[in-house]
Amino acid sequence: MNDMELQQYLFDLQGYLVIENALSADEVDTLNQLIDEQNLPPPEDSTRFGSAPTLSSSLVKPEAGFPESMKTGDRAAPVGSGFLNWGKPFCDLLDHPVIMPVLRMRLGDAFRLDRLYGMNMNKGMSYGGLHADYGATAPQADLGPGEYYAFRSNQIYEGFVVVAWALTDGGGEHGGFCCVPGSHKSNYMLPRQIRDDHDLSPAVVVPEMPAGSVILFTESLTHGTATWHADHQRRALLYKYCVSHLAWTSKRVEAPTNVELTPRQQILLRDPGDPLRHFQSLFEEVPA
Repeated sequence: MNDMELQQYLFDLQGYLVIENALSADEVDTLNQLIDEQNLPPPEDSTRFGSAPTLSSSLVKPEAGFPESMKTGDRAAPVGSGFLNWGKPFCDLLDHPVIMPVLRMRLGDAFRLDRLYGMNMNKGMSYGGLHADYGATAPQADLGPGEYYAFRSNQIYEGFVVVAWALTDGGGEHGGFCCVPGSHKSNYMLPRQIRDDHDLSPAVVVPEMPAGSVILFTESLTHGTATWHADHQRRALLYKYCVSHLAWTSKRVEAPTNVELTPRQQILLRDPGDPLRHFQSLFEEVPA
């Protein structure tokens, strides 16, 4: 079995895939140094940073069930290109060679970057209840607990994939990203027993993610954030991709003003369009 066959199987089985050593130690150090230079507010004030596109922080409401101090209003982020404006290393992750074959496997030849943001947490912080954006547990599913979720043609089952780069050691006993493996295929809503105390549920896993790792997961996967137990700060960069004709919001990630993007990176920031008809393949030769 070659690497792509293994990755395809594991992604399909679990709903997520971890690739270790995707970034070198030097690359991780460079990204962390560039983030340090931004003088961000402490995680207790804002767990997200460098978001794009984003609303004014005064318009962002805290998620239900979480204290005001853990709202995701990103007061340090410029509207438009977010942390892509912080330097070329952030732009290089847009179409990093480690992730592009996996994204192609999940999204086809024509996909786009829909949004991005960074996440940081300090020891003891518990943020991010279990959720899924599509499928039986999604807010728009209108499904009661224990009720079978029949296929509905107006629902999205696939088409959004998150790519999260670990810039510090995470997962396992550290905490951080957590999920219910295989839940992207579930036909039933997430049970309350798991949702209400997911830190203690045996159904929830916290994949090991050493610094330099990248995790890719479908937005249909039931996922969240486990309590952060490590003495060091959690830091991750999230890039969210979707099939080219889809969009999460009417706003778009804009090209950075101080970094020259490659032709393929420019395509990733285009407006939505029908795959291969109005949105070209990312894997054909792109004219400069």
